[in-house]
Amino acid sequence: MADPRILIVTPEISYLPGELGNLADHMRAKAGGLADVSSSLVKSLYEAGADVHVALPNYRRLFDIDPCKLQDQELRHYHSKLPSDRVHLAEDRVFYFRDHVYSACTDDNVHCSLVFQREVINNIIPHVRPDIVHCNDWMTGLIPAMARRIGIPSLFTLHNIHSVKILLEHIEETGIDTSEFWQNFYYQSPPSSYEQTRSSNPVDMLTSGIFASHWVNTVSPSFLEEITQRQHAAIPDQVCDELLNKQAAGFASGITNAPDPSYDPSSDDALTCRFTAQNYVEGKLKNKRSFQEHMGLLPDDDAPILFWPSRLDPVQKGPELLSDILAKLVSTYCQLGMQIAFVADGSHSHYIKQIISMENLSGLVSIKSFDENLSRLGYAASDFMLMPSKFEPCGLTQMIALKYGSLPIVHRTGGLKDTIKQLNTVNSQGNGFVFDDYVSDALEWAVQCAMDFYQLPPAVKQREIERVMQQAHSQFTHQKTASHYINLYEEMLGKPLHVDEPS
Repeated sequence: MADPRILIVTPEISYLPGELGNLADHMRAKAGGLADVSSSLVKSLYEAGADVHVALPNYRRLFDIDPCKLQDQELRHYHSKLPSDRVHLAEDRVFYFRDHVYSACTDDNVHCSLVFQREVINNIIPHVRPDIVHCNDWMTGLIPAMARRIGIPSLFTLHNIHSVKILLEHIEETGIDTSEFWQNFYYQSPPSSYEQTRSSNPVDMLTSGIFASHWVNTVSPSFLEEITQRQHAAIPDQVCDELLNKQAAGFASGITNAPDPSYDPSSDDALTCRFTAQNYVEGKLKNKRSFQEHMGLLPDDDAPILFWPSRLDPVQKGPELLSDILAKLVSTYCQLGMQIAFVADGSHSHYIKQIISMENLSGLVSIKSFDENLSRLGYAASDFMLMPSKFEPCGLTQMIALKYGSLPIVHRTGGLKDTIKQLNTVNSQGNGFVFDDYVSDALEWAVQCAMDFYQLPPAVKQREIERVMQQAHSQFTHQKTASHYINLYEEMLGKPLHVDEPS
């Protein structure tokens, strides 16, 4: 099919290309990496000439659209509810006054996701009439069931493994008529009749998206293999089963994400001193001094800084591996003046603070709540980036770190396995330090490798860091990611879609 119409359905967005309408620049609603990935994919697809459309909630407060300040043309767009013919806003009061994309209340998030999907199913898809619907995570997990019923191929992308379960009767209370496609959902137990299922057998939203979609992709090839091989106990069996079924049928793949183009040390306004691969030594030194001051670390030009930018979540991110050896690392490498900086929030943060206090590590170890600008400065200032994740669907921070000349120390899993290879200065290969076993001793070994590298002659270090920075800038781009998605869309349209008839 020439120039297929693609509808990307996402609850988050960081930005939209200005070509998509006068209000596009106002539309920012970000909670995590999904927003960046969605934005960059839309931009890259649009620049590649694809007929790309976007469906997202109309977060009026988050979008900061004040009718009193709009020009006549913008005002007409605003009152018509569509900022352009490619951006389609789900309208409901539940979105209008939200301060955040998600709340701390699960029920509220579930309700918002249902209202969003209602508008996509009832209004946006009939209006756009797409050739492919591209859905993202559990918040859009019901849409593939409806799309399959009416014969529209859907791609379902897993950015994470979180899901919720909800009864059909509660889904229908929001205005989604499931009677003709209820059998395309995945239930807690095998369904019988519609009447018996409706009020007693919950729908699994994430697994439904996998089950009903035409094609499924994860955000790295290795994460798909790990799920289907049941390597992670945290991933529910039903997700593994349905992904394995899709993979066996030839309808599953992995496409690695890329960081937002704004992560570029040559143009990043958050930095004290911008730099490139050619002048990174002077640039990183100036940023190191500024970062040390902001973090309350001792001023020391020669101290290796290890930076933790990810949330402190022991379920996935592995902060317990680091906290187990935190004091030991500082002691072992005291002659180098090792410093460790956390710009992150999460349930494990209080343990880090306790260790700093109990072990008297102030000035050498510091933790601050996440702040976008401070985190960007941390990439630019640090020598190494820590990411010992237990599992990682893709990860963006390791790719960002490489662009800023901070070498990642990672566990070999998921997207980390696909993007980081052990550094070999003899052959000038690799870009970081990778450990296999998910234990603190293995992380300690990887840190030792990093410290060995740090003590090499400056000319060797400079050669390798220049190389990895240049390779990261050319390798991790949304243009490449978008080209993979375009190829996948074409492959999807070349494979028949089985359409289920209603019972």
